[in-house]
Amino acid sequence: MAADATASQRFAQLSDEFVKASLALQPVAASYAGYHRHLDPRTGQTVELDAQLDDLSLAAMARLRDFYRGWRERFRKQTPVSSLDPEDAADWQLIDDQIGLNLLEFDHIQAYRHHPTVVVELIGNSIFLPLSQNYASKDVRLGQVLARMGQIPRVLDQAKQYLADADPVFITTAIQENDGNLELIQRTVAGQIDPGSPLKSQYDKVAPAAIAALEDFSRWLKDDLGKRPSRLDFRLGKDFYDQKFKLVMETSITPEEVLASAERELEEVRAEMLRLALPMHARMYPEHGDHSDLQGRDRENRIIGEVLDKISEDHPQRDHLQAAVEADLESIQQFIREKKIVSLSPRENLKVIPTPPFMRGIYSVAGFAAPPPLEPDAEAQYWVTPIDPKMPEEKAESKLREYNSWVLQWLTIHEALPGHYIQFEHLNNIQPERRRLIRALYANGAYVEGWAEYIAQVMMDEGFPDNDPRFRLEMRKLRLRLLANAILDVKMQTMGMTDPQAMDLMTQDAFQTRAEAEGKLQRAKLSSTQLPTYYVGIREWLAFRERYQAAAGRNFDMLRFHDAALDEGPLPVPVVEKLVLARLNPQ
Repeated sequence: MAADATASQRFAQLSDEFVKASLALQPVAASYAGYHRHLDPRTGQTVELDAQLDDLSLAAMARLRDFYRGWRERFRKQTPVSSLDPEDAADWQLIDDQIGLNLLEFDHIQAYRHHPTVVVELIGNSIFLPLSQNYASKDVRLGQVLARMGQIPRVLDQAKQYLADADPVFITTAIQENDGNLELIQRTVAGQIDPGSPLKSQYDKVAPAAIAALEDFSRWLKDDLGKRPSRLDFRLGKDFYDQKFKLVMETSITPEEVLASAERELEEVRAEMLRLALPMHARMYPEHGDHSDLQGRDRENRIIGEVLDKISEDHPQRDHLQAAVEADLESIQQFIREKKIVSLSPRENLKVIPTPPFMRGIYSVAGFAAPPPLEPDAEAQYWVTPIDPKMPEEKAESKLREYNSWVLQWLTIHEALPGHYIQFEHLNNIQPERRRLIRALYANGAYVEGWAEYIAQVMMDEGFPDNDPRFRLEMRKLRLRLLANAILDVKMQTMGMTDPQAMDLMTQDAFQTRAEAEGKLQRAKLSSTQLPTYYVGIREWLAFRERYQAAAGRNFDMLRFHDAALDEGPLPVPVVEKLVLARLNPQ
């Protein structure tokens, strides 16, 4: 026991040192974490990280790779996982898997060489993060933003040195998101500076060069990189995909198992949707009959599609999307309290805002940004992506029908209450602070996305909203989307799935509108291994709930179960299960 206590103390020291040293090497990530000042052990000087922009040179990449290699060896030699208690062992594994992901990236995948979105989103976050939080006075944060703006030309010049072989989807997305960076600087930052402020002269000094560099980068993407012949496309390939998949999921499940299960469940969900749709179809379309002249899939698609089409007519106007989302929050919160679903946060720090323009390539509908783990009282943001005013009316209507009033309720459950917002509020109560930081920065994606999907099903099973069959049918359609996400990712990244095949899966098998399917097709090309986390995660959460409920028997309490699981933070679900069940049934 003395040896274990020593190992635990040593791990506490090493893990805290590792996390903060890694953030010091990546100042934009430090801003996300709420880590603002770093004491450099070599110089003894304190570095203001929010005023720094990452070094993206090849030499810096090599240093970062060596950093991860060295730390992996230190952890494995000085604090082997077998010497740690269960909680420390869980943190150790998170760190080791995160290091593994980074080494896979630096040694093999090297996305930074092929994805110009990496540098574009880094710049956007470097500006947006200090503006959107309140860790210091407004003028201090603006001064830091301006300092970062002054470094934009350097970072873009560094990225140009090695960007090559970029698939067109990465180039077009980077240009689109770079327009968001220009808007941030020209409108948002400029608009934050008060008339007569001394910051105005600093803005006038750094903004022209930053704007010129960003505009030049977009031209370079279009006229230079975009016209080079490329040997690569967006596909990761089976070898790298399998390695990344294991490190992202942090369980033994394989892509092949996920694909087979998702394809099987897709058929089961479609059959359930037909049973739900038939009585609604008879009421909505009495003149249509039951389409008995059609057979099999054609009949399913006609009946289910007509009911979904009628339901989708109930949607907000294109410029009222955010207002509709905000209106749903109160009724959802009241339902959670009445049904005792999960403990809500005492911090009322959730704010609904438009998705930052530079992030709308990947968050085409909505997203959630948690408070920094080192500043849990800061603002949590539920991002809602507005309909682009330039979007043609037909395409806007297609998107609004996909995100109709029923689906918007699911969206708010998923992203905010009791989904990601409540999930991260529980995480931000974890002590000690170093553990909270590890579990926030290296969160298991299947736990995170699986919770949001699982808890939406719990809300439906508990009767939200008023046991309306329209919501239940839309929830089954959303399950089809989740299944299609997993199928898309595996098949597009490793099996050569074509765009028409992907669109057919989404529109014909999963009832998505064309606008939604096109957005998901882009996302499936821009990312890899993230889309299956929803399906892997909900499978794990449902299995965990079943085993916990069996162990608790008549003493099962849903609120207590959810709180116990969320209070561990985003570890792999099987790890959370072991920790929670050990407390339920101590030996």
